[in-house]
Amino acid sequence: MRLLSGLLFLVLFVGCQDIKKSPKPDDLIPREKMVDVLTEISLLHGARSYNKNLLEEKGIDPNRYIYQKYNIDSLQLVKSNDYYAENYTIYQEIYSEVKERLESLKVEYDTLREREERRKDSLRELERDSLRPDSIIEIRKDSLLLLRKSKRKDKQLPLPISRRDSIR
Repeated sequence: MRLLSGLLFLVLFVGCQDIKKSPKPDDLIPREKMVDVLTEISLLHGARSYNKNLLEEKGIDPNRYIYQKYNIDSLQLVKSNDYYAENYTIYQEIYSEVKERLESLKVEYDTLREREERRKDSLRELERDSLRPDSIIEIRKDSLLLLRKSKRKDKQLPLPISRRDSIR
């Protein structure tokens, strides 16, 4: 058994020695642009899994969208992705940045959604309050009070000239 496991280890060790790394592509996507592309791809995959029909209705092809937006083609993306994947530390840094951006976007969108929910809740509350019978009565009472106050002010105003003459 030890001999078999030793042989297996030797074969694996020798077999893995000749792994050749891909040369750096001439049209390598720069690191920062790659972060942008991978972030966008992640967002599009999320959108596709959330509502694929909506993307189809709008005529959005996620792959073509990425290629046009970043002025790249599929072969360039594959070659660049392969190159960065073979350089593990760089690839890990790229994906760490992608993850940070996605988390930041999530916080931003959650904040926007919370604001929108609060706005909708306050509008519902206003609508509900305006439909309560006691609020209508309060509005009428306020209107009557304003009307009474305005009549009182009228009494304090000087009489028109034509009426002054008739009083004397």
